Amino acid sequence: MSQIHTAPKPFRRTIRFALHRSMVAQLAVLAAFWVAGEAVVRLVKLPVPGGIVGMVVVLALLASGWLRPASVRRGASWLLADMLLFFVPAVMAVLDHKELIGLDGLKIAAVILLGTVMVMGGTALAVDLCWRWTQRLSQEACHADA
Repeated sequence: MSQIHTAPKPFRRTIRFALHRSMVAQLAVLAAFWVAGEAVVRLVKLPVPGGIVGMVVVLALLASGWLRPASVRRGASWLLADMLLFFVPAVMAVLDHKELIGLDGLKIAAVILLGTVMVMGGTALAVDLCWRWTQRLSQEACHADA
């Protein structure tokens, strides 16, 4: 019978403690998931960005408990706080194309605005429906217990 060799508990505890404390280590973990997602997309030739695949893997690991939120919280918070910096290249590209500043730009802005409103409305509707469904289930459970 073969035994699975794992790292000793003090070593794992030290790594976990360092990961929870270090934003750089958390950014490295998130970047590793992104790179792994890119590799999967290129190997399997999926028509989705590698970052999406990496994000789905992180979500699955968080949901299963294999990855604790504290292991990526600081890194993710930093990325979200400085997200505006990631859009600077896109703005510079718009400035290179003067036609986007005229009527075409207004049409694109209208589509983006309408799409954003539709997504936000759909999300709000889904949350409201799920909340009402959860409330109904809890009321039914209370009546069944009584």
